[in-house]
Amino acid sequence: MKNEENVLVSTDSRVAQDQMAVQPLSVDMRRLTRVGSRPGFLDYLVQLWDFRQFIFYDARARVQSGTRRDRLGSAWLLLNPIFNGLTYYLIFGLLLNTSGGIKNFVGYLVIGIFTFQFSSGAITSGARSIRNNKSVVQAFNFPRAALPIGANVRELLSAVPLFLAMLLITVVLPPAEEITWLWLLVIPAVLLQALFNLGVGLILARMISRINDVTHLIPFAVRAWMYLSAIFYTYDRFVTHPQVLALIKLNPLFNVIDIIRDCVLYARVPQWQSWAILAAWALATLAVGLVYFWKGEESYGRG
Repeated sequence: MKNEENVLVSTDSRVAQDQMAVQPLSVDMRRLTRVGSRPGFLDYLVQLWDFRQFIFYDARARVQSGTRRDRLGSAWLLLNPIFNGLTYYLIFGLLLNTSGGIKNFVGYLVIGIFTFQFSSGAITSGARSIRNNKSVVQAFNFPRAALPIGANVRELLSAVPLFLAMLLITVVLPPAEEITWLWLLVIPAVLLQALFNLGVGLILARMISRINDVTHLIPFAVRAWMYLSAIFYTYDRFVTHPQVLALIKLNPLFNVIDIIRDCVLYARVPQWQSWAILAAWALATLAVGLVYFWKGEESYGRG
């Protein structure tokens, strides 16, 4: 009997302990969010701001390691546009003689090539940022816009020595240009250009994440954009219809190149129309790009 009583007592104590161990917990379901869900747009911008240090340091590290395998290293950041400039100078300046009527054609061409190189690299890198980092997108939870933003920051950092070399070439090669305070206006022009590049990159990044075939069309579109931007010729020489000329001059790349040429080559204040067109393109494209990319936040990394 004692053994039976001891068994009953131990069983009762275990049940009492189990009842004491298992207690209901109150959970506020309103604070739980689905993994990978799209936050509100303002919250999304706040998250991107919280990731600003990671974006910058990652971009800087990629710039430093991007050309590490090459013997000349970072020198290729300058050699690529220089070789492009020499090629276009031989073809368009000497063979096709598009330099007619252009004062300081070397500086004119260098500014066009170097400025185009910045937009081309930034837009292409931003457009492919989601597709090229698909494993990261699938493995970690973070605002996906950090990838195209980081790609554009990386291209902006790479463009700093690019633009410095561009200015140095215009000072050294004859006819050498004089340095004036107008050169400071190159900075806001390049920043507006960077905002435009980011906006286009965000739009293309979402498109490519859904339809990868778009990646094959980007090189053709970029090349056509280059030929339409008066990099190695002047619009006035080939386009005589005033309405067509006015429409062509709405090109944002042409306007940023025109602003830099006015400041560096011709020592004159750029027209306010050029600033207005460039600013409108930059801000509108960035706004559309952010909203369009944010709306597809939940779809990245799938498929």
